[in-house]
Amino acid sequence: MIKIKKSIGIFLIILLLIVNFNDTFQFIVNFPNELYVLEGEKRILNFNLPFSISAKLEEENKIMQVNGLVQNNYQLNLNEPIKLQTSNTGEIGVQLKLFGVIPIKNMKVKVLPDVKLYPGGQSIGVKLKTEGVIVVGLSEITGEDGKSYCPGLDANVNVGDIIYKINGKRVNTAEDVSRIVNHLTNQPVELNIKRKNRWEKISIKPIKDEVDGQYKIGLWVRDNTAGIGTLTFYHEGSNKYGALGHAITDVTTGIIMPVNDGEIVSAKVGSVLHGEKGKPGEIRGIFYNEDKVIGNIEKNTSQGLYGSTYTKLINNKITKPISIGLQQHIKEGPAKILTTIEGNQVEEFDVEIEKIVPQSKKSEKGMIIQVTDSELLKKTGGIVQGMSGSPIIQNNKLVGAVTHVFVNDPTKGYGIFIEWMLEEANINLTEQ
Repeated sequence: MIKIKKSIGIFLIILLLIVNFNDTFQFIVNFPNELYVLEGEKRILNFNLPFSISAKLEEENKIMQVNGLVQNNYQLNLNEPIKLQTSNTGEIGVQLKLFGVIPIKNMKVKVLPDVKLYPGGQSIGVKLKTEGVIVVGLSEITGEDGKSYCPGLDANVNVGDIIYKINGKRVNTAEDVSRIVNHLTNQPVELNIKRKNRWEKISIKPIKDEVDGQYKIGLWVRDNTAGIGTLTFYHEGSNKYGALGHAITDVTTGIIMPVNDGEIVSAKVGSVLHGEKGKPGEIRGIFYNEDKVIGNIEKNTSQGLYGSTYTKLINNKITKPISIGLQQHIKEGPAKILTTIEGNQVEEFDVEIEKIVPQSKKSEKGMIIQVTDSELLKKTGGIVQGMSGSPIIQNNKLVGAVTHVFVNDPTKGYGIFIEWMLEEANINLTEQ
Protein backbone atom coordinates (compact mmCIF):
# COMPACT_ATOMS: atom_id res chain seq x y z
CA MET A 1 0.00 0.00 0.00
CA ILE A 2 2.86 2.39 0.85
CA LYS A 3 4.54 1.62 -2.49
CA ILE A 4 1.27 2.31 -4.32
CA LYS A 5 0.85 5.67 -2.56
CA LYS A 6 4.46 6.56 -3.34
CA SER A 7 3.98 5.63 -7.01
CA ILE A 8 0.78 7.71 -7.20
CA GLY A 9 2.63 10.66 -5.62
CA ILE A 10 5.48 10.44 -8.11
CA PHE A 11 2.97 10.12 -10.96
CA LEU A 12 1.12 13.24 -9.82
CA ILE A 13 4.41 15.20 -9.57
CA ILE A 14 5.38 14.12 -13.09
CA LEU A 15 1.91 15.01 -14.38
CA LEU A 16 2.05 18.42 -12.77
CA LEU A 17 5.51 19.02 -14.22
CA ILE A 18 4.29 18.05 -17.69
CA VAL A 19 1.26 20.34 -17.45
CA ASN A 20 3.36 23.24 -16.24
CA PHE A 21 6.61 22.29 -17.97
CA ASN A 22 7.10 25.57 -19.78
CA ASP A 23 6.48 27.73 -16.69
CA THR A 24 8.61 25.42 -14.56
CA PHE A 25 11.45 25.40 -17.06
CA GLN A 26 11.37 29.18 -17.38
CA PHE A 27 11.36 29.55 -13.60
CA ILE A 28 14.44 27.33 -13.24
CA VAL A 29 16.30 29.01 -16.10
CA ASN A 30 15.48 32.59 -15.15
CA PHE A 31 15.82 32.35 -11.38
CA PRO A 32 19.03 34.21 -10.52
CA ASN A 33 22.21 32.57 -9.24
CA GLU A 34 22.67 35.62 -7.03
CA LEU A 35 19.96 37.83 -5.56
CA TYR A 36 21.02 41.34 -4.54
CA VAL A 37 18.95 43.18 -1.92
CA LEU A 38 19.65 46.40 -0.03
CA GLU A 39 19.82 46.47 3.75
CA GLY A 40 16.42 47.31 5.25
CA GLU A 41 14.69 46.75 1.92
CA LYS A 42 11.30 45.09 1.62
CA ARG A 43 10.76 43.04 -1.52
CA ILE A 44 7.76 41.11 -2.75
CA LEU A 45 8.44 38.31 -5.25
CA ASN A 46 5.51 37.25 -7.43
CA PHE A 47 5.97 34.09 -9.49
CA ASN A 48 2.29 33.07 -9.94
CA LEU A 49 3.22 29.44 -10.48
CA PRO A 50 1.06 26.56 -9.20
CA PHE A 51 3.71 24.65 -7.27
CA SER A 52 5.90 24.98 -4.21
CA ILE A 53 9.58 24.94 -3.42
CA SER A 54 11.64 24.45 -0.30
CA ALA A 55 14.46 26.85 0.52
CA LYS A 56 17.22 25.67 2.84
CA LEU A 57 19.79 28.21 4.02
CA GLU A 58 23.34 26.90 4.22
CA GLU A 59 24.33 29.07 7.19
CA GLU A 60 22.55 30.54 10.19
CA ASN A 61 20.10 33.18 8.97
CA LYS A 62 21.05 36.58 10.35
CA ILE A 63 20.21 38.76 7.39
CA MET A 64 16.55 38.43 6.39
CA GLN A 65 12.96 37.48 7.13
CA VAL A 66 10.92 35.46 4.66
CA ASN A 67 7.17 35.93 5.02
CA GLY A 68 7.79 37.43 8.45
CA LEU A 69 9.90 34.52 9.74
CA VAL A 70 13.60 34.26 10.52
CA GLN A 71 14.63 30.61 10.15
CA ASN A 72 16.79 28.34 8.02
CA ASN A 73 14.16 26.24 6.25
CA TYR A 74 11.14 27.54 4.37
CA GLN A 75 8.29 25.93 2.43
CA LEU A 76 7.16 28.46 -0.17
CA ASN A 77 4.02 28.41 -2.27
CA LEU A 78 4.94 30.12 -5.54
CA ASN A 79 1.28 30.90 -6.23
CA GLU A 80 1.39 33.44 -3.41
CA PRO A 81 3.60 36.53 -2.93
CA ILE A 82 6.87 35.89 -1.11
CA LYS A 83 7.79 38.76 1.20
CA LEU A 84 11.46 39.46 1.95
CA GLN A 85 12.60 41.86 4.67
CA THR A 86 16.34 42.37 5.15
CA SER A 87 17.94 43.45 8.40
CA ASN A 88 21.73 43.08 8.15
CA THR A 89 24.37 43.07 5.44
CA GLY A 90 26.01 39.83 4.41
CA GLU A 91 25.46 36.87 2.14
CA ILE A 92 24.01 33.44 2.55
CA GLY A 93 23.76 30.35 0.36
CA VAL A 94 20.33 28.90 -0.42
CA GLN A 95 19.41 25.47 -1.80
CA LEU A 96 16.11 25.37 -3.69
CA LYS A 97 14.14 22.16 -4.27
CA LEU A 98 10.98 21.75 -6.30
CA PHE A 99 8.19 20.25 -4.13
CA GLY A 100 10.88 19.93 -1.48
CA VAL A 101 12.33 16.96 -3.37
CA ILE A 102 13.88 17.84 -6.74
CA PRO A 103 17.06 20.01 -6.50
CA ILE A 104 16.77 22.90 -8.96
CA LYS A 105 19.15 25.69 -7.93
CA ASN A 106 21.91 26.74 -5.57
CA MET A 107 21.97 30.49 -5.18
CA LYS A 108 23.35 33.24 -2.97
CA VAL A 109 21.40 36.07 -1.40
CA LYS A 110 23.60 39.14 -0.96
CA VAL A 111 22.34 41.93 1.27
CA LEU A 112 24.21 45.14 0.46
CA PRO A 113 24.24 48.31 2.52
CA ASP A 114 22.65 51.39 1.02
CA VAL A 115 26.07 52.34 -0.29
CA LYS A 116 26.49 55.91 -1.47
CA LEU A 117 28.70 56.86 -4.41
CA TYR A 118 29.80 60.07 -6.04
CA PRO A 119 28.54 59.80 -9.63
CA GLY A 120 31.15 60.56 -12.28
CA GLY A 121 30.68 61.92 -15.78
CA GLN A 122 34.21 63.37 -16.00
CA SER A 123 36.37 62.53 -19.00
CA ILE A 124 39.48 60.64 -17.94
CA GLY A 125 42.67 59.78 -19.78
CA VAL A 126 43.57 56.10 -19.63
CA LYS A 127 47.12 54.75 -19.93
CA LEU A 128 47.30 50.98 -19.70
CA LYS A 129 50.33 48.70 -19.77
CA THR A 130 49.69 45.04 -20.43
CA GLU A 131 50.66 41.98 -18.44
CA GLY A 132 52.60 40.04 -21.03
CA VAL A 133 52.71 41.24 -24.65
CA ILE A 134 50.00 40.78 -27.26
CA VAL A 135 50.87 39.30 -30.63
CA VAL A 136 49.39 41.72 -33.17
CA GLY A 137 51.07 40.48 -36.34
CA LEU A 138 53.27 37.85 -37.97
CA SER A 139 56.01 38.77 -40.44
CA GLU A 140 58.06 36.93 -43.04
CA ILE A 141 61.85 36.73 -42.80
CA THR A 142 64.18 36.19 -45.73
CA GLY A 143 66.70 33.56 -44.69
CA GLU A 144 70.32 33.17 -45.73
CA ASP A 145 69.18 30.85 -48.51
CA GLY A 146 67.07 33.63 -50.01
CA LYS A 147 63.79 31.87 -49.17
CA SER A 148 60.94 33.45 -47.18
CA TYR A 149 59.99 31.98 -43.81
CA CYS A 150 57.28 32.79 -41.25
CA PRO A 151 58.42 31.23 -37.96
CA GLY A 152 55.26 32.31 -36.08
CA LEU A 153 52.94 30.74 -38.64
CA ASP A 154 54.98 27.54 -38.77
CA ALA A 155 54.84 27.27 -34.96
CA ASN A 156 51.08 27.95 -34.90
CA VAL A 157 51.37 31.29 -33.09
CA ASN A 158 48.10 33.23 -33.52
CA VAL A 159 47.38 36.94 -33.61
CA GLY A 160 45.79 37.64 -30.22
CA ASP A 161 48.03 35.26 -28.27
CA ILE A 162 49.51 36.82 -25.13
CA ILE A 163 53.17 35.96 -24.51
CA TYR A 164 54.11 35.87 -20.83
CA LYS A 165 57.53 34.19 -21.01
CA ILE A 166 60.26 33.63 -23.59
CA ASN A 167 62.74 30.89 -22.68
CA GLY A 168 61.49 31.09 -19.09
CA LYS A 169 61.98 34.87 -18.77
CA ARG A 170 58.99 37.15 -18.05
CA VAL A 171 58.15 39.73 -20.72
CA ASN A 172 55.82 42.69 -20.20
CA THR A 173 57.14 45.14 -22.78
CA ALA A 174 58.24 45.15 -26.39
CA GLU A 175 61.71 46.09 -25.08
CA ASP A 176 61.77 42.92 -22.96
CA VAL A 177 61.08 40.90 -26.10
CA SER A 178 63.75 42.74 -28.10
CA ARG A 179 66.43 42.14 -25.46
CA ILE A 180 65.83 38.40 -25.56
CA VAL A 181 65.40 38.16 -29.34
CA ASN A 182 68.66 40.08 -29.95
CA HIS A 183 70.59 37.25 -28.31
CA LEU A 184 68.94 34.30 -30.04
CA THR A 185 70.88 31.52 -31.70
CA ASN A 186 69.64 28.77 -33.98
CA GLN A 187 68.18 26.93 -30.97
CA PRO A 188 64.36 26.62 -30.67
CA VAL A 189 62.69 29.30 -28.58
CA GLU A 190 60.03 28.36 -26.01
CA LEU A 191 57.05 30.70 -25.61
CA ASN A 192 54.61 30.54 -22.69
CA ILE A 193 51.38 31.97 -24.04
CA LYS A 194 47.75 32.43 -23.08
CA ARG A 195 45.29 31.80 -25.91
CA LYS A 196 41.79 32.85 -24.90
CA ASN A 197 41.51 31.01 -21.54
CA ARG A 198 44.10 28.31 -22.20
CA TRP A 199 47.78 28.27 -21.26
CA GLU A 200 50.12 26.72 -23.82
CA LYS A 201 53.80 26.23 -24.55
CA ILE A 202 54.97 26.77 -28.10
CA SER A 203 58.37 26.03 -29.61
CA ILE A 204 59.37 28.38 -32.41
CA LYS A 205 62.45 28.04 -34.63
CA PRO A 206 64.36 31.33 -35.23
CA ILE A 207 65.46 32.21 -38.76
CA LYS A 208 68.74 33.98 -39.53
CA ASP A 209 67.98 37.14 -41.49
CA GLU A 210 70.01 37.44 -44.70
CA VAL A 211 70.28 41.25 -44.30
CA ASP A 212 71.66 41.74 -40.78
CA GLY A 213 72.57 38.17 -39.81
CA GLN A 214 70.36 38.29 -36.68
CA TYR A 215 68.14 35.41 -35.64
CA LYS A 216 64.47 36.48 -35.59
CA ILE A 217 61.07 34.95 -34.82
CA GLY A 218 58.94 37.33 -36.88
CA LEU A 219 56.39 38.49 -34.27
CA TRP A 220 54.94 41.99 -33.86
CA VAL A 221 53.82 42.68 -30.30
CA ARG A 222 51.99 45.44 -28.39
CA ASP A 223 52.37 46.26 -24.71
CA ASN A 224 50.27 49.37 -24.05
CA THR A 225 47.35 51.53 -25.08
CA ALA A 226 45.94 54.96 -24.28
CA GLY A 227 42.61 56.65 -24.79
CA ILE A 228 39.68 58.61 -23.39
CA GLY A 229 36.80 57.27 -21.29
CA THR A 230 34.25 58.43 -18.74
CA LEU A 231 34.29 57.96 -14.96
CA THR A 232 31.20 56.19 -13.57
CA PHE A 233 31.64 56.51 -9.82
CA TYR A 234 34.01 57.33 -6.99
CA HIS A 235 33.62 55.69 -3.55
CA GLU A 236 35.06 57.85 -0.81
CA GLY A 237 35.22 55.16 1.87
CA SER A 238 37.60 52.96 -0.11
CA ASN A 239 39.00 55.47 -2.65
CA LYS A 240 37.89 53.04 -5.38
CA TYR A 241 36.53 54.04 -8.75
CA GLY A 242 34.78 52.42 -11.70
CA ALA A 243 34.79 53.61 -15.31
CA LEU A 244 33.81 52.72 -18.89
CA GLY A 245 31.40 49.86 -18.08
CA HIS A 246 33.09 47.67 -20.68
CA ALA A 247 36.59 46.36 -21.34
CA ILE A 248 39.49 48.08 -23.06
CA THR A 249 40.30 45.79 -25.97
CA ASP A 250 43.27 45.64 -28.28
CA VAL A 251 42.48 47.57 -31.45
CA THR A 252 44.00 44.89 -33.71
CA THR A 253 42.96 41.63 -32.07
CA GLY A 254 39.85 42.61 -30.10
CA ILE A 255 41.02 40.75 -26.97
CA ILE A 256 40.67 42.22 -23.48
CA MET A 257 44.03 43.73 -22.59
CA PRO A 258 45.44 42.17 -19.38
CA VAL A 259 46.64 44.76 -16.87
CA ASN A 260 50.20 44.87 -15.57
CA ASP A 261 50.22 48.55 -14.69
CA GLY A 262 48.38 51.69 -15.63
CA GLU A 263 47.08 55.05 -14.57
CA ILE A 264 44.26 57.50 -15.12
CA VAL A 265 44.83 61.23 -15.58
CA SER A 266 42.64 64.26 -16.05
CA ALA A 267 41.27 64.87 -19.55
CA LYS A 268 39.09 67.39 -21.30
CA VAL A 269 37.07 67.28 -24.50
CA GLY A 270 38.73 68.98 -27.44
CA SER A 271 36.05 68.23 -30.04
CA VAL A 272 33.19 65.85 -30.80
CA LEU A 273 32.70 63.91 -34.01
CA HIS A 274 28.93 63.84 -34.57
CA GLY A 275 27.38 60.36 -34.64
CA GLU A 276 25.32 59.24 -37.63
CA LYS A 277 23.52 56.07 -38.69
CA GLY A 278 26.15 53.45 -39.51
CA LYS A 279 28.98 55.73 -38.35
CA PRO A 280 29.49 56.08 -34.58
CA GLY A 281 30.64 59.47 -33.35
CA GLU A 282 33.61 60.07 -31.10
CA ILE A 283 34.77 62.30 -28.29
CA ARG A 284 38.25 63.60 -29.05
CA GLY A 285 39.90 64.28 -25.75
CA ILE A 286 43.10 65.85 -24.53
CA PHE A 287 45.18 64.68 -21.57
CA TYR A 288 46.25 67.47 -19.22
CA ASN A 289 48.20 67.63 -15.96
CA GLU A 290 49.70 64.30 -16.98
CA ASP A 291 52.33 64.55 -14.27
CA LYS A 292 49.50 64.56 -11.71
CA VAL A 293 48.16 61.01 -11.84
CA ILE A 294 44.68 60.77 -10.28
CA GLY A 295 44.46 56.99 -9.95
CA ASN A 296 45.89 53.62 -10.86
CA ILE A 297 44.46 50.80 -12.99
CA GLU A 298 44.07 47.47 -11.23
CA LYS A 299 41.49 45.65 -13.35
CA ASN A 300 40.29 45.70 -16.95
CA THR A 301 37.25 43.45 -17.29
CA SER A 302 34.19 43.00 -19.47
CA GLN A 303 32.38 45.21 -16.96
CA GLY A 304 34.82 48.11 -17.03
CA LEU A 305 37.99 49.64 -15.67
CA TYR A 306 38.74 49.69 -11.93
CA GLY A 307 41.38 50.87 -9.49
CA SER A 308 42.18 53.22 -6.64
CA THR A 309 42.31 57.01 -6.68
CA TYR A 310 44.91 59.36 -5.23
CA THR A 311 42.47 62.24 -4.92
CA LYS A 312 38.74 62.80 -4.53
CA LEU A 313 36.96 62.56 -7.88
CA ILE A 314 33.88 64.73 -7.43
CA ASN A 315 32.24 66.40 -10.41
CA ASN A 316 30.94 69.96 -10.64
CA LYS A 317 27.31 68.89 -11.09
CA ILE A 318 26.53 66.57 -8.16
CA THR A 319 28.79 67.28 -5.22
CA LYS A 320 27.26 64.86 -2.69
CA PRO A 321 27.18 61.05 -2.85
CA ILE A 322 23.89 59.39 -3.80
CA SER A 323 22.39 55.95 -3.18
CA ILE A 324 22.57 53.11 -5.65
CA GLY A 325 19.59 51.47 -7.36
CA LEU A 326 19.76 47.75 -8.13
CA GLN A 327 18.21 46.30 -11.27
CA GLN A 328 14.92 45.51 -9.52
CA HIS A 329 14.58 49.22 -8.62
CA ILE A 330 14.91 50.45 -12.21
CA LYS A 331 11.76 51.35 -14.14
CA GLU A 332 11.23 51.89 -17.82
CA GLY A 333 10.89 55.63 -18.29
CA PRO A 334 12.80 58.90 -17.84
CA ALA A 335 16.32 59.01 -16.45
CA LYS A 336 19.45 61.19 -16.65
CA ILE A 337 23.03 60.65 -17.72
CA LEU A 338 26.07 62.65 -16.65
CA THR A 339 28.77 63.17 -19.25
CA THR A 340 31.27 65.69 -20.61
CA ILE A 341 31.02 66.99 -24.17
CA GLU A 342 32.77 70.36 -23.80
CA GLY A 343 36.01 71.12 -21.95
CA ASN A 344 35.97 69.49 -18.53
CA GLN A 345 32.44 70.43 -17.40
CA VAL A 346 30.10 67.59 -16.50
CA GLU A 347 26.55 68.13 -17.75
CA GLU A 348 23.23 66.38 -17.16
CA PHE A 349 21.12 65.14 -20.08
CA ASP A 350 17.72 63.46 -20.44
CA VAL A 351 17.41 59.86 -21.57
CA GLU A 352 14.67 57.24 -21.62
CA ILE A 353 15.21 53.73 -20.27
CA GLU A 354 13.36 51.79 -22.97
CA LYS A 355 13.98 48.22 -21.85
CA ILE A 356 15.36 46.39 -18.83
CA VAL A 357 16.88 42.94 -19.30
CA PRO A 358 16.86 41.14 -15.91
CA GLN A 359 20.20 39.42 -15.39
CA SER A 360 21.53 36.74 -13.09
CA LYS A 361 25.03 36.91 -14.63
CA LYS A 362 27.27 39.89 -15.29
CA SER A 363 26.82 41.58 -18.64
CA GLU A 364 27.37 45.10 -19.92
CA LYS A 365 24.00 45.02 -21.74
CA GLY A 366 21.35 45.20 -19.02
CA MET A 367 19.40 48.22 -20.24
CA ILE A 368 18.51 49.84 -23.54
CA ILE A 369 18.48 53.63 -23.31
CA GLN A 370 17.56 56.34 -25.78
CA VAL A 371 18.83 59.91 -25.71
CA THR A 372 15.89 62.33 -25.65
CA ASP A 373 17.75 65.51 -24.76
CA SER A 374 17.60 67.92 -27.72
CA GLU A 375 20.87 69.64 -26.77
CA LEU A 376 22.84 66.38 -26.60
CA LEU A 377 21.31 65.19 -29.88
CA LYS A 378 22.28 68.46 -31.53
CA LYS A 379 25.88 68.38 -30.29
CA THR A 380 26.72 64.67 -30.56
CA GLY A 381 23.89 62.90 -32.40
CA GLY A 382 23.33 60.75 -29.31
CA ILE A 383 25.81 58.33 -27.75
CA VAL A 384 29.38 58.51 -29.07
CA GLN A 385 32.64 56.69 -28.41
CA GLY A 386 34.33 58.04 -25.29
CA MET A 387 30.97 58.42 -23.54
CA SER A 388 31.14 54.85 -22.20
CA GLY A 389 30.97 54.91 -18.42
CA SER A 390 28.63 57.91 -18.22
CA PRO A 391 26.53 57.27 -15.09
CA ILE A 392 22.78 56.65 -15.46
CA ILE A 393 20.68 58.19 -12.69
CA GLN A 394 17.00 57.51 -12.04
CA ASN A 395 14.99 58.79 -9.06
CA ASN A 396 18.21 60.23 -7.62
CA LYS A 397 19.83 56.79 -7.53
CA LEU A 398 22.89 55.67 -9.48
CA VAL A 399 21.59 52.66 -11.39
CA GLY A 400 24.26 51.99 -14.02
CA ALA A 401 26.41 53.33 -16.82
CA VAL A 402 26.32 53.76 -20.60
CA THR A 403 28.37 51.04 -22.34
CA HIS A 404 27.71 50.74 -26.09
CA VAL A 405 26.02 52.66 -28.89
CA PHE A 406 23.72 51.15 -31.51
CA VAL A 407 25.70 51.53 -34.74
CA ASN A 408 22.56 51.94 -36.83
CA ASP A 409 20.89 54.31 -34.37
CA PRO A 410 23.28 56.51 -32.36
CA THR A 411 20.39 57.86 -30.28
CA LYS A 412 20.25 54.45 -28.56
CA GLY A 413 22.70 52.37 -26.58
CA TYR A 414 23.18 49.81 -23.83
CA GLY A 415 23.75 50.28 -20.13
CA ILE A 416 25.24 48.09 -17.41
CA PHE A 417 23.68 47.60 -13.95
CA ILE A 418 25.58 49.28 -11.13
CA GLU A 419 25.76 46.12 -8.98
CA TRP A 420 27.98 44.42 -11.55
CA MET A 421 30.38 47.36 -11.47
CA LEU A 422 30.41 47.48 -7.66
CA GLU A 423 31.30 43.80 -7.51
CA GLU A 424 34.11 44.25 -10.04
CA ALA A 425 35.42 47.26 -8.10
CA ASN A 426 35.87 44.98 -5.07
CA ILE A 427 34.52 47.60 -2.69
CA ASN A 428 34.12 46.20 0.81
CA LEU A 429 30.44 46.99 1.09
CA THR A 430 30.18 45.79 4.69
CA GLU A 431 32.38 48.66 5.88
CA GLN A 432 30.37 51.76 5.14
